[in-house]
Amino acid sequence: MSDSSRDTAQGAGWGAAERGTYRQLMPDHVEKLSWLNPRILWAARNGVLASWFGDPTGRTRSRWVARRRAAGAPADKVIRREVPDRFSFMVMGDTGEGGASQYAVVPGFLKAGQGTEFAVIASDVNYPVGSADGYGAKFFRPYRAYPAPIYAIPGNHDWYEDLGAFMRVFCDGTPAPEPGPPPRPLTSAWWRALLWHRPVPVDERRLAAARALRAESAQQAEQPGPYWAIDAGPVRIVGIDTGLLGTIDAEQGAWLREVSRGPKPKILITGSPLYVDGEHHPCAIEGGGTVDDVVRAPEHHYVAAIGGDIHNYQRYPVEVDGRTIQYVVAGGGGAFMHATHTIPRVSVAGVTEREFRCYPLRGDSLAFYSRLYGRRLRLRRFFTLTESEATAVVAERLGIEPGRAPGAGARVTPRTRQVAGLLGTGSRPGRASRFRLPVRKVYTRLFSPSSATYSPPFFKCFLRLDVTPEAVRMRCFAATGNRAQEIDPPVEDEVVIPLRPAFTSGPAPSP
Repeated sequence: MSDSSRDTAQGAGWGAAERGTYRQLMPDHVEKLSWLNPRILWAARNGVLASWFGDPTGRTRSRWVARRRAAGAPADKVIRREVPDRFSFMVMGDTGEGGASQYAVVPGFLKAGQGTEFAVIASDVNYPVGSADGYGAKFFRPYRAYPAPIYAIPGNHDWYEDLGAFMRVFCDGTPAPEPGPPPRPLTSAWWRALLWHRPVPVDERRLAAARALRAESAQQAEQPGPYWAIDAGPVRIVGIDTGLLGTIDAEQGAWLREVSRGPKPKILITGSPLYVDGEHHPCAIEGGGTVDDVVRAPEHHYVAAIGGDIHNYQRYPVEVDGRTIQYVVAGGGGAFMHATHTIPRVSVAGVTEREFRCYPLRGDSLAFYSRLYGRRLRLRRFFTLTESEATAVVAERLGIEPGRAPGAGARVTPRTRQVAGLLGTGSRPGRASRFRLPVRKVYTRLFSPSSATYSPPFFKCFLRLDVTPEAVRMRCFAATGNRAQEIDPPVEDEVVIPLRPAFTSGPAPSP
């Protein structure tokens, strides 16, 4: 097994390394995606409008679901797959940026995904607004060689064109539902409708050509709607659609409670993680209650909840009524990397730094962003930290043992402390920094390192889950964009999740 980022700096992708072969998979032209582009920001305005004038996602989703039901989709929205009691599947989130960092995941994904029954994309299949024209380069082309079905749950970006293209691709070409009655003038709904970004017309020939890239019968994955469940072997996988604002409507909430009944062990896949960045986000259900209430209820037998949206990997093993539920962030499948060095020292729901895991390691994240800022601001000598310097200063600020020991001679200096503070590095509980930026995501969005503008290591990741009647073995694999990690994708985290109540989850045994 190759070194991981916890073993060596080379395992993390630093240093002189042979570039991977992923560029051979990419289209000749890749559109540059920058969240500083006013055109892209304006096209992606619906999330802001929903927060200002009310979120229409629930009503729109209900109309989509009614259309699918009328077309013959099962009323319980359960996909029943005939698989052995021992089988495997893949999960990755926030894939669809269409540039180098998405394609860099593909070689390792195909290698680690050999023999799997299906894959699931957890959130944001298609940036920036989920339009049909993006599916060729951002879904069909990168995964053309994956031989099994791919299911998906939409993220907020897939909703920016009212989910039309997502439903065309994943739900058997369901036509768009009729819009509701026009709102009364000058109401919040009227202003929202006036400013709302509408879907652009679909280029049918272009979409048909894209579909031809994954046309084998074994690759097809028709799903009953934007939320669904898969019964496969000894487990049920439940996928929920959290829409534009990270909540679910009452109709979907009632379905979630119903589909969660019964003794079969369950894994939740959601577009919005329930634990992330050291905080609990239980995900409200319209009308009362939360998604996490459903997950925690012992009679529902959930063993894990995996969410996208945040572009990195995190794991929180939370004890609930004498059992452990693994809460996972798995949004590192292709979009620009969200920082981990901004995560403060973890202390949430009984989970501390000892149990918490993340990828990239905080020191690697800080080194990555220091180089990015040094280059963008033309202040390389001030901002740029080596991976060893970044690892050392993160360990000092958080008061933790680093995930990988810093190199010999790494020193924490006034400059490294200042850079770490300016770039939002986390700190111990109750400890503030006079240098730390006031809003955690300001700088990651201000100079968002889109795939068209940065080079390896990319710090991308994906999951493989191996299911048996007794347990689920979950592994997080890294993709850096370097050849070494393509040939032998390193395992960055691994845990065995028992499916029998008498067991308690813990680290996997050494291979």
